[in-house]
Amino acid sequence: MVTAQGQNDRRALVIGGSTGIGRGIADAWADAGLDVTVLSRSAPAGPGADRLRWTAVDLTDPDRVVEALDATAAEPLRAVCYSAVHYGAGRALFRDCDVAEWRRQIDVNLHGLWLTLDRTLPALRRPDSPGVFLGISSEVVYNAGPGRSGYAASKAAASALLDSVAQEESAESPGGEALRIVQALPAGMVDTPGIRRRRPEDFDYSAYMTPAGFGPLARELAATSGAGLHGAHLVVDGSGAWRPVGDGMPVSQSRVLTARTAS
Repeated sequence: MVTAQGQNDRRALVIGGSTGIGRGIADAWADAGLDVTVLSRSAPAGPGADRLRWTAVDLTDPDRVVEALDATAAEPLRAVCYSAVHYGAGRALFRDCDVAEWRRQIDVNLHGLWLTLDRTLPALRRPDSPGVFLGISSEVVYNAGPGRSGYAASKAAASALLDSVAQEESAESPGGEALRIVQALPAGMVDTPGIRRRRPEDFDYSAYMTPAGFGPLARELAATSGAGLHGAHLVVDGSGAWRPVGDGMPVSQSRVLTARTAS
């Protein structure tokens, strides 16, 4: 259970929290008693959506992003998650990708993260009760692979950005972090609306993880603000258990791809 120090210590923010992993984290934080705001293009729907505040944001509109972040981070935050992602229309060789898709991957996967860190870290930074920033990573950071050049490059850069900021926070607070930064990624493919748009109607998702698998970690971070996990890269499996990425590299989801391969 979260130990509240007034309403301000119970506020949380999820970027890209209407569906997918971000929604699983938003729901888990609401379960833990946090007052959760979601910034995303589409509104959260379905069971539990009524517990989430929502602000419409398109991450390719930086002025609107800054406006929404400033409004949300005007008061202290206990937890922030950046889960927004743009994979692209489908896997494609570099020569078949256009600059518009590359720019959108950078805007969503990297620049949106930079803006979120810039605007929310002051609201998380408290020496007496540190907040936690959770970045959703990907196995592609470690594996790259054909047909995913823009996605791999932007996610690897995002991971390096979070690592750099985490090290700066450690250097600035040698007696204990004033905020904590954690990265987490799924051990396998996750059943999300985005994935379903790219699969045949009769596809079998029984081997896929669900967004709810991130719930146990999210609740742990809400309860402890990431104590002992600052700077960690964690792999979350389908059961909800997690381990450091150093205990075993995540399995690559790459496959041989040609110009005629379906996405």
